[in-house]
Amino acid sequence: MHRGFVGPGAGLARASALVALVTLAGCSVFRPEPEPVPVEPAKPKLAAPLATHTFPFDPQTTGVLGELQVTYAREEDTLPDIARRFNLGFDELVNANPGVDPWLPGEGTRIVLPTQFVLPDAPYEGVVVNLAALRMFHFPKPGKDGQRVVITYPIGIGKVGWATPEGATKIVSKRKDPYWTPPASVRKEHAAEGDPLPARVPPGPDNPLGNRAMNLGWPSYLIHGTNKPAGVGLRASHGCIRMYPEDVVVLFDQVAVGTKVTVVNQPIVYRWQGDSLYVQSYPPHEELLEAKAKKKKGAKSPPIHTHLDEVLAAKMRKRAEPHGGSIDWTVTDQVISDARGVAVPVSRPGVTYDAFVAAARQVENTLPAGANWDGRDGEDTESASAAGTAPGGGSTGGL
Repeated sequence: MHRGFVGPGAGLARASALVALVTLAGCSVFRPEPEPVPVEPAKPKLAAPLATHTFPFDPQTTGVLGELQVTYAREEDTLPDIARRFNLGFDELVNANPGVDPWLPGEGTRIVLPTQFVLPDAPYEGVVVNLAALRMFHFPKPGKDGQRVVITYPIGIGKVGWATPEGATKIVSKRKDPYWTPPASVRKEHAAEGDPLPARVPPGPDNPLGNRAMNLGWPSYLIHGTNKPAGVGLRASHGCIRMYPEDVVVLFDQVAVGTKVTVVNQPIVYRWQGDSLYVQSYPPHEELLEAKAKKKKGAKSPPIHTHLDEVLAAKMRKRAEPHGGSIDWTVTDQVISDARGVAVPVSRPGVTYDAFVAAARQVENTLPAGANWDGRDGEDTESASAAGTAPGGGSTGGL
């Protein structure tokens, strides 16, 4: 047989093998494609957060401080964590983020940071407190260069039944690492709740005054720190004004005995800034609603505004008219009714609340430049200097 000849049996075997190979290849060719792996949308590029404490101040032109910002929660974050990081109080952040769980917001949840503040109607000198906003504004005297700044802090104030008083007073004394002598009324309340207090509490981590205290001209009322920072931004005190430990140290070093303190309660604040009238609204306190209900028609005391009425609208028009501003009353009514504490430009054409928030600066969830807090949980924050103060002084009242 010729060497190159292939018999019919061998040819048939090769054909069968080829068919099998093609069949196997065909199985792989026509096998269903795997499901595509979903691609997560690209995360927005985040900017560095803007300063939230200190701002330039011109008494003739400054009506609004700062800028609205948005960040995203970390897995381990709570709203009190984020609040302290961005110089905000608890209620400020909760009101601006309805529907977000304060204790478990969830990784990646968008958090609106109401870090834009409309100044209240008050004398811009010394320390000004707006109870409704749970916020303090400090107006130091001009520097050697004549430039002025305003420094703002979140605060805690008196709970229902222990309201922080309104009016004008001054700082009459200052104490570093104060002792606390609880008033009889406070001791009685704690005893009734099964939590008796000692007659005197020494400085340290158990002292609710924290590491600094400034007595006001109103007996038993103080501006002080706290050993429970999560309570800043709440109505939780017996009438005193509480501050974050890191903030009270800064204020303590910057104010002198005799500094004027003005306390107002303005749930609706509005000022012209740049090209628009900004309106910021906070939930009115119970005492304010009661006072409004009791106020007699025609009384000479200033009107109490808790919603948009004709009198308030007239005041807003008066503030906008010199600038040629036209107010969007639908947006204004929404801002006031929702009372989320977000300052919104209501005379800028085409701007709604949702559009304004959507356009806010998106920032990293990190400490802003110039923050007083160092990010640690410790409450004993010391300043560089505390000259002229007497450590260990006693403070009666407070909490």
